[in-house]
Amino acid sequence: MTLYRDVGVVLRTWRLGEADRIIVLLTPGHGKVRAVAKGVRKTRSKFGGRLEPTSHVDLQLFTGRGELGIVTQAETIDRFENLRLDPDRFSDASALLEVVDVVAPDGDPDRRRFDMLLGALRTLDENPVPLLVPAFYLKLLAHEGLAPHLDACVRCRTEGPLVAIEFGEGGTLCADCRRGRPISAGALAVMRAVVGGGLADALAVTDRAVCVEVDAVATAAVEYHLERRMRSRRVMETA
Repeated sequence: MTLYRDVGVVLRTWRLGEADRIIVLLTPGHGKVRAVAKGVRKTRSKFGGRLEPTSHVDLQLFTGRGELGIVTQAETIDRFENLRLDPDRFSDASALLEVVDVVAPDGDPDRRRFDMLLGALRTLDENPVPLLVPAFYLKLLAHEGLAPHLDACVRCRTEGPLVAIEFGEGGTLCADCRRGRPISAGALAVMRAVVGGGLADALAVTDRAVCVEVDAVATAAVEYHLERRMRSRRVMETA
Protein backbone atom coordinates (compact mmCIF):
# COMPACT_ATOMS: atom_id res chain seq x y z
CA MET A 1 0.00 0.00 0.00
CA THR A 2 1.14 3.55 -0.73
CA LEU A 3 0.60 6.51 1.58
CA TYR A 4 0.14 9.96 0.07
CA ARG A 5 -1.21 13.42 0.85
CA ASP A 6 -3.29 15.78 -1.27
CA VAL A 7 -6.02 18.34 -0.90
CA GLY A 8 -9.47 17.79 -2.32
CA VAL A 9 -13.09 18.85 -2.65
CA VAL A 10 -15.69 16.25 -1.69
CA LEU A 11 -17.99 15.67 -4.68
CA ARG A 12 -20.35 13.08 -3.22
CA THR A 13 -20.61 10.31 -0.65
CA TRP A 14 -22.62 7.17 -0.02
CA ARG A 15 -22.95 4.67 2.78
CA LEU A 16 -20.88 1.52 3.01
CA GLY A 17 -21.87 -1.05 5.61
CA GLU A 18 -23.03 0.09 9.01
CA ALA A 19 -20.42 2.73 9.84
CA ASP A 20 -18.29 3.53 6.79
CA ARG A 21 -18.78 5.81 3.85
CA ILE A 22 -17.34 5.98 0.34
CA ILE A 23 -16.06 9.46 -0.47
CA VAL A 24 -15.52 10.78 -4.00
CA LEU A 25 -13.08 13.69 -4.13
CA LEU A 26 -11.54 15.89 -6.78
CA THR A 27 -7.86 16.49 -6.06
CA PRO A 28 -5.27 18.50 -7.98
CA GLY A 29 -2.53 15.90 -7.70
CA HIS A 30 -4.40 12.63 -8.22
CA GLY A 31 -7.54 13.61 -10.12
CA LYS A 32 -10.82 12.11 -9.01
CA VAL A 33 -10.31 9.74 -6.12
CA ARG A 34 -12.66 7.24 -4.48
CA ALA A 35 -11.83 6.25 -0.93
CA VAL A 36 -13.38 4.70 2.16
CA ALA A 37 -13.68 6.74 5.35
CA LYS A 38 -13.90 4.05 8.00
CA GLY A 39 -16.21 4.67 10.95
CA VAL A 40 -17.20 8.10 9.64
CA ARG A 41 -20.86 7.57 10.52
CA LYS A 42 -20.14 6.77 14.16
CA THR A 43 -20.86 9.46 16.75
CA ARG A 44 -17.23 9.56 17.85
CA SER A 45 -15.73 9.44 14.38
CA LYS A 46 -12.37 11.20 14.10
CA PHE A 47 -13.54 12.71 10.82
CA GLY A 48 -16.63 14.40 12.26
CA GLY A 49 -18.38 16.42 9.55
CA ARG A 50 -15.22 17.06 7.56
CA LEU A 51 -16.03 14.73 4.67
CA GLU A 52 -19.33 16.11 3.41
CA PRO A 53 -20.07 17.31 -0.15
CA THR A 54 -18.48 20.74 -0.86
CA SER A 55 -15.88 20.32 1.94
CA HIS A 56 -12.38 21.47 0.99
CA VAL A 57 -9.99 19.26 2.93
CA ASP A 58 -6.35 18.33 3.44
CA LEU A 59 -6.08 14.54 3.25
CA GLN A 60 -3.85 11.59 3.90
CA LEU A 61 -4.79 8.41 2.08
CA PHE A 62 -3.62 4.87 1.51
CA THR A 63 -3.96 3.30 -1.90
CA GLY A 64 -3.98 -0.45 -2.30
CA ARG A 65 -4.63 -2.95 -5.04
CA GLY A 66 -8.35 -2.26 -5.28
CA GLU A 67 -10.19 0.72 -6.74
CA LEU A 68 -10.87 2.30 -3.35
CA GLY A 69 -8.29 4.03 -1.20
CA ILE A 70 -8.60 4.58 2.53
CA VAL A 71 -8.79 8.01 4.16
CA THR A 72 -6.53 8.03 7.22
CA GLN A 73 -6.53 11.76 7.99
CA ALA A 74 -8.73 14.67 6.97
CA GLU A 75 -8.39 18.29 8.09
CA THR A 76 -10.83 21.00 7.04
CA ILE A 77 -9.48 23.84 4.92
CA ASP A 78 -12.88 25.38 4.19
CA ARG A 79 -16.43 24.14 4.87
CA PHE A 80 -18.13 26.92 2.89
CA GLU A 81 -20.61 27.53 5.69
CA ASN A 82 -22.62 30.19 3.82
CA LEU A 83 -23.57 27.89 0.97
CA ARG A 84 -24.33 25.04 3.39
CA LEU A 85 -26.82 27.20 5.28
CA ASP A 86 -28.56 28.60 2.19
CA PRO A 87 -30.68 26.09 0.20
CA ASP A 88 -30.34 28.07 -3.03
CA ARG A 89 -26.56 28.29 -2.76
CA PHE A 90 -26.31 24.63 -1.84
CA SER A 91 -28.44 23.71 -4.85
CA ASP A 92 -26.04 25.65 -7.09
CA ALA A 93 -23.06 24.02 -5.37
CA SER A 94 -24.60 20.60 -5.99
CA ALA A 95 -24.84 21.45 -9.69
CA LEU A 96 -21.11 22.28 -9.76
CA LEU A 97 -20.17 19.07 -7.97
CA GLU A 98 -22.40 16.93 -10.17
CA VAL A 99 -21.02 18.12 -13.49
CA VAL A 100 -17.40 17.82 -12.32
CA ASP A 101 -18.06 14.32 -11.02
CA VAL A 102 -19.36 13.32 -14.46
CA VAL A 103 -16.63 15.06 -16.46
CA ALA A 104 -13.56 14.13 -14.41
CA PRO A 105 -12.21 10.61 -15.01
CA ASP A 106 -10.76 8.69 -12.09
CA GLY A 107 -7.06 9.18 -11.49
CA ASP A 108 -6.54 11.90 -14.13
CA PRO A 109 -4.89 14.94 -12.47
CA ASP A 110 -6.02 18.27 -13.91
CA ARG A 111 -5.03 21.28 -11.84
CA ARG A 112 -7.07 23.68 -13.94
CA ARG A 113 -10.27 21.65 -13.45
CA PHE A 114 -9.69 21.57 -9.69
CA ASP A 115 -8.96 25.31 -9.50
CA MET A 116 -12.09 26.10 -11.50
CA LEU A 117 -14.27 24.12 -9.09
CA LEU A 118 -12.67 25.54 -5.96
CA GLY A 119 -12.89 29.10 -7.31
CA ALA A 120 -16.57 28.67 -8.20
CA LEU A 121 -17.38 27.33 -4.72
CA ARG A 122 -15.58 30.25 -3.10
CA THR A 123 -17.47 32.75 -5.24
CA LEU A 124 -20.75 31.02 -4.48
CA ASP A 125 -19.99 31.09 -0.76
CA GLU A 126 -18.96 34.75 -0.70
CA ASN A 127 -21.00 36.44 -3.43
CA PRO A 128 -23.57 34.29 -5.27
CA VAL A 129 -24.67 35.61 -8.65
CA PRO A 130 -27.36 34.30 -11.03
CA LEU A 131 -24.97 33.28 -13.80
CA LEU A 132 -22.38 31.44 -11.73
CA VAL A 133 -23.51 27.89 -12.56
CA PRO A 134 -24.14 28.41 -16.29
CA ALA A 135 -20.85 30.29 -16.59
CA PHE A 136 -19.09 27.38 -14.90
CA TYR A 137 -20.75 24.95 -17.28
CA LEU A 138 -19.56 26.94 -20.30
CA LYS A 139 -16.03 27.36 -18.94
CA LEU A 140 -15.83 23.65 -18.16
CA LEU A 141 -17.01 22.76 -21.67
CA ALA A 142 -14.36 25.10 -23.08
CA HIS A 143 -11.71 23.48 -20.90
CA GLU A 144 -12.73 20.06 -22.21
CA GLY A 145 -12.71 21.30 -25.82
CA LEU A 146 -16.50 21.12 -26.13
CA ALA A 147 -17.63 24.76 -26.04
CA PRO A 148 -20.09 25.76 -28.78
CA HIS A 149 -18.79 28.00 -31.55
CA LEU A 150 -20.40 31.41 -30.98
CA ASP A 151 -18.78 33.88 -33.38
CA ALA A 152 -20.26 32.86 -36.75
CA CYS A 153 -22.79 30.56 -38.34
CA VAL A 154 -21.37 27.05 -38.17
CA ARG A 155 -22.90 26.21 -41.55
CA CYS A 156 -22.29 29.17 -43.86
CA ARG A 157 -19.71 31.06 -41.75
CA THR A 158 -21.56 34.36 -41.87
CA GLU A 159 -20.98 36.47 -38.76
CA GLY A 160 -24.58 37.44 -38.31
CA PRO A 161 -27.13 38.04 -37.33
CA LEU A 162 -26.98 34.77 -35.39
CA VAL A 163 -30.39 33.67 -34.17
CA ALA A 164 -30.18 30.02 -33.08
CA ILE A 165 -27.86 27.45 -31.53
CA GLU A 166 -27.65 23.74 -32.29
CA PHE A 167 -25.22 21.63 -30.29
CA GLY A 168 -25.18 18.82 -32.83
CA GLU A 169 -24.03 21.34 -35.44
CA GLY A 170 -21.41 22.73 -33.06
CA GLY A 171 -22.74 26.21 -32.31
CA THR A 172 -24.67 29.20 -33.60
CA LEU A 173 -26.66 29.52 -36.82
CA CYS A 174 -27.84 32.46 -38.90
CA ALA A 175 -31.42 33.17 -39.97
CA ASP A 176 -30.95 31.34 -43.28
CA CYS A 177 -29.46 28.21 -41.69
CA ARG A 178 -31.38 28.26 -38.44
CA ARG A 179 -32.39 25.11 -36.62
CA GLY A 180 -32.21 24.02 -33.00
CA ARG A 181 -33.17 26.48 -30.27
CA PRO A 182 -33.46 30.26 -30.75
CA ILE A 183 -30.98 32.45 -28.93
CA SER A 184 -31.22 36.17 -28.18
CA ALA A 185 -28.49 38.70 -28.83
CA GLY A 186 -28.23 39.39 -25.10
CA ALA A 187 -27.71 35.74 -24.15
CA LEU A 188 -25.23 35.27 -26.97
CA ALA A 189 -23.22 38.29 -25.80
CA VAL A 190 -23.03 36.89 -22.27
CA MET A 191 -21.94 33.46 -23.48
CA ARG A 192 -19.25 35.01 -25.67
CA ALA A 193 -17.97 36.96 -22.68
CA VAL A 194 -17.80 33.84 -20.53
CA VAL A 195 -15.74 31.79 -22.97
CA GLY A 196 -13.81 34.74 -24.38
CA GLY A 197 -12.13 36.07 -21.24
CA GLY A 198 -14.81 38.45 -19.98
CA LEU A 199 -16.06 36.30 -17.12
CA ALA A 200 -16.22 39.14 -14.57
CA ASP A 201 -18.40 41.24 -16.88
CA ALA A 202 -20.64 38.25 -17.61
CA LEU A 203 -21.14 37.47 -13.92
CA ALA A 204 -22.21 41.07 -13.32
CA VAL A 205 -25.28 40.61 -15.56
CA THR A 206 -28.50 40.51 -13.55
CA ASP A 207 -31.18 40.83 -16.25
CA ARG A 208 -33.53 38.00 -15.30
CA ALA A 209 -34.60 37.07 -18.83
CA VAL A 210 -30.99 36.88 -20.03
CA CYS A 211 -29.88 34.90 -16.97
CA VAL A 212 -32.68 32.36 -17.36
CA GLU A 213 -31.92 31.94 -21.06
CA VAL A 214 -28.17 31.53 -20.59
CA ASP A 215 -28.80 29.03 -17.78
CA ALA A 216 -31.12 26.98 -20.00
CA VAL A 217 -28.71 27.02 -22.96
CA ALA A 218 -25.63 26.16 -20.87
CA THR A 219 -27.46 23.33 -19.10
CA ALA A 220 -28.69 21.97 -22.43
CA ALA A 221 -25.15 22.13 -23.83
CA VAL A 222 -23.73 20.18 -20.89
CA GLU A 223 -26.51 17.61 -21.08
CA TYR A 224 -25.96 17.16 -24.82
CA HIS A 225 -22.23 16.54 -24.51
CA LEU A 226 -22.43 14.40 -21.38
CA GLU A 227 -25.50 12.51 -22.63
CA ARG A 228 -27.26 12.74 -19.28
CA ARG A 229 -29.60 15.03 -17.38
CA MET A 230 -28.16 17.31 -14.75
CA ARG A 231 -30.31 16.26 -11.79
CA SER A 232 -29.30 19.22 -9.62
CA ARG A 233 -30.54 21.77 -12.18
CA ARG A 234 -33.77 19.89 -12.93
CA VAL A 235 -34.63 19.63 -9.24
CA MET A 236 -34.08 23.37 -8.85
CA GLU A 237 -36.34 24.12 -11.85
CA THR A 238 -39.24 22.13 -10.38
CA ALA A 239 -38.83 23.28 -6.76
